[in-house]
Amino acid sequence: MVEVPESHSGWTFVTNHARVLAAIADNPNVRIRDIAVHCRLTERAVQRIISDLEQDGYLSHTREGRSNTYRFEPDKVLRHPAEAGLTVAALLSLLVQDETDHRRPAGSASRAARFSAAR
Repeated sequence: MVEVPESHSGWTFVTNHARVLAAIADNPNVRIRDIAVHCRLTERAVQRIISDLEQDGYLSHTREGRSNTYRFEPDKVLRHPAEAGLTVAALLSLLVQDETDHRRPAGSASRAARFSAAR
C-alpha cells in the first residue's frame, strides 16, 4: 500500500465507499486491515463498506486460503442521479494511479488504462 497521508479535520470530496473501492482496485488482494489503515477507518467500518458494495453488485470476492481476492465491476453505473451514466471505471480512473503515473504530467492519457482495459 502507499504511504498513509497526514490526518485532517473537516469535510472531504471523496466518500469512504469510494476510498475503499479505490484501495481494492489498486490491490485486489489487499487485507481489510491494510484498507482500514490506508483509509483511516476501523476494520469494522471497512467490512460494512465492503458488504454494501457487494450487496449492490459493485464488488465481489473469492476466498483463496485465508485471504480474499476482490473484483470490482468497472461497467457498473454509479448510484446517485447526479452521476447518471458515470461508471465505476471512470471514478477509479480519477482515484487510483499507476506508479508510472506519479512521474507523468497531469492529464496523461495512460492514467485510466488499467480500468478501461478491464471493460
